[in-house]
Amino acid sequence: MSTQEQIENLEAINPDLQTIDLETPLMMGTIEINALEIRKPNVTALQGVKIADLLNGDVTAICTVLPRVSTPTLTKSQINQLEPADLAQIGGALVLFLQPKSVRVEALRQL
Repeated sequence: MSTQEQIENLEAINPDLQTIDLETPLMMGTIEINALEIRKPNVTALQGVKIADLLNGDVTAICTVLPRVSTPTLTKSQINQLEPADLAQIGGALVLFLQPKSVRVEALRQL
């Protein structure tokens, strides 16, 4: 049986939004960006990209979808400045979003 705290924690998990803490901050003018919120992509955000390429971690596919699903919205120049580790984390989030909701919730519980 779940405790009240466990129930509240599960309700706080949003499987359609993931925050990525950046290894190396990005600059947006004079503002330092230390984290990105990545939303589950909809069909519009996935247009022009092969889902198989995203699942395989294709850098071009990740960079195409990223500005469509990130807050703040990144420019191509900012995306090109991302550390490889940050890009890998973002790619992992996108791959997770392509899984059924039950899989996403279970994966987020384990984080």
